[in-house]
Amino acid sequence: MTNIPELFGSLVFNDTEMHSRLPKEVYEALKHTMEDGEALDLNVANQVAAAMKDWAVEHGATHYTHWFQPMTGITAEKHDSFIVPTADGKVLMDFSGKELIKGEPDASSFPSGGLRSTFEARGYTSWDPTSYAFIKDGSLCIPTAFYSYSGEVLDKKTPLLRSMKLISHQAGRILKLFGEDADATVTTTVGAEQEYFLIDKEMYDKRPDLIYTGRTLFGCKPPKGQELEDHYFGAIKTRVSAYMKELDEELWKLGVLAKTKHNEAAPSQHELAPIFATTNIATDHNQLTMEVMKKVAERHNLVCLLHEKPFAGVNGSGKHNNWSISTNTGVNLLSPGKYPENNLRFLLFLVAVLKAVDSHQDLLRLSAASAGNDHRLGASEAPPAIMSVFLGDELTAILEAIETDSPYHKIKKEKMDGGVDVLPQFRKDTTDRNRTSPFAFTGNKFEFRMLGSAFSISCSNIILNTIVADVLCEFADRLEVAKDFEREVKAILKETVTAHKRIIFNGNNYSEEWVAEAEKRGLLNLRTTPEALPHYISEENIELFGKHKIYSPVEMQSRCEVLLDSYSKVINIEALTMLEMVRKEILPACSRFANDLCISIQNKAATVGAGAYEMEVAKQVTALTDELYLTVNRLAENLEGVKDLTDGKEIAQYYCDKVLSVMQEAREITDNLETITDKAYWPYPSYGELLFSV
Repeated sequence: MTNIPELFGSLVFNDTEMHSRLPKEVYEALKHTMEDGEALDLNVANQVAAAMKDWAVEHGATHYTHWFQPMTGITAEKHDSFIVPTADGKVLMDFSGKELIKGEPDASSFPSGGLRSTFEARGYTSWDPTSYAFIKDGSLCIPTAFYSYSGEVLDKKTPLLRSMKLISHQAGRILKLFGEDADATVTTTVGAEQEYFLIDKEMYDKRPDLIYTGRTLFGCKPPKGQELEDHYFGAIKTRVSAYMKELDEELWKLGVLAKTKHNEAAPSQHELAPIFATTNIATDHNQLTMEVMKKVAERHNLVCLLHEKPFAGVNGSGKHNNWSISTNTGVNLLSPGKYPENNLRFLLFLVAVLKAVDSHQDLLRLSAASAGNDHRLGASEAPPAIMSVFLGDELTAILEAIETDSPYHKIKKEKMDGGVDVLPQFRKDTTDRNRTSPFAFTGNKFEFRMLGSAFSISCSNIILNTIVADVLCEFADRLEVAKDFEREVKAILKETVTAHKRIIFNGNNYSEEWVAEAEKRGLLNLRTTPEALPHYISEENIELFGKHKIYSPVEMQSRCEVLLDSYSKVINIEALTMLEMVRKEILPACSRFANDLCISIQNKAATVGAGAYEMEVAKQVTALTDELYLTVNRLAENLEGVKDLTDGKEIAQYYCDKVLSVMQEAREITDNLETITDKAYWPYPSYGELLFSV
């Protein structure tokens, strides 16, 4: 039986390893760097590097790599061996502090949004000592930041660390005013729930659309989908259970706090949820989780799909970002306590979040914008593309009392009685949970549910940290000069609730009524990625991130361009894949089927008379085949039209309007063809085979 405490973190150069392997003064200097941001002396770095190398080699590592997160949304790594030649023609294993602290990958081939030209190749990676090094695939992986020769940020880690520093400072100002420990530090924490699909690799290998795009571009609904709701939280199949067991163990080795696993709503869909960690480490861990999920699947002859909507007609996959603010002394600043109506500190942080979300709906929406997630948001399986906040009955009533200067009547907690003596009774919560809300308060944290399953969580948390810190800064500026602190806090609470209560919605976010109500409230509804992304570079948002030194204006512009370009490229790849599948396999297969039907009609006519089935189906197949042929020709023409465009925003909007719409037409025709074409002729595994073969 696996000894989990021994297994956990066994491939991580964690605090235990550092404490046991480093001289006391070196360990303390490193801890000061990790906790207080002090610069690391090169002599200390050399000793840390030597200890890291020795530990890694003991675990079978032969190489090291600076593991970083460029603007691709995935991770990158360049591996160098530890070997150093000696005078006698042999080698020894060595690793210096300089190699630990700094690397130099090529910066020209990663997305930069115009920050770097092809001829400007130099880029730097810089060790992030706040995230532990680990061993993966025989290499010591050193988490690093990534930026250009001229200093522009090219990655997702650097601005995340900046935003964490910012919110720590601004929240610290508030805590100091409440008389809290002046030495307490504040950090944001995240637990990222990860949804995914598992399908049989043999089936996957027969679907070019899954191979090239991660989603099915065609596929009619099977007789059974998720309508019986029998998969959700159901018994886990043996093959999947074996996969999940190995996945847990591999993640535990890497120090990832994998906690919960279960079947999700759609067939072949599952979820893994970790225990929360500081935002920087949680982001690193989620990137590792997605990578390990795919690798472990291969060993079970499975494929892990992380696309937001791999199958039409069943639920897509999201990633729930459970975000909170805590102190290093263990105080959760979003914990209401027993009497939230009297907890001014909690209420101040709560309304700061409300104001931040309402004032920056566009930023939170664009942080979840992608070609894949556009298929999922608003599809009655995920939140719509409208930001709102669920607070529940109790907190909503408290805020209403604050706004109206009326007394708050505490909601009495009722007993949960199952009506059976043997079952325990307990006090039920004062409010239900809302699984349709994009941003829901869930007891002592906010659950941001709009993110797609393939997303890096860094962008959303950079934005969350920054917008909340900006509001806390505004509050602190007022409170630091207030003559009557408590009175000023209450004034801020009332003003903020009055101005931003429109963002609170506790009802069904999936309903059409809410879409209409949100419009009346003046809330944004940015339905597509091309609508959302240009908000990145609005004057207000450039000023916000510049003010707090998270991004410079050119770094904001670059991110907008990278994301628009990615959107366009994804749809272009999908369209080209669709053309290839239709022209090379689907049309020829349907033509053969229609031809064989016609031969059957002729043969029957000569003997028993023409068959009604053959004649009717031959007509339908021929008509749909002709319609599909004309539609994909139109799709090809529209793809040619993009060549005349140069502006990134215009190109993305063109793909949305002129390419995606025709792809949907082609899909509908093809799915109709699949329903009437003999299975022996259809070139691809069906939805039924894909979803129910594991």
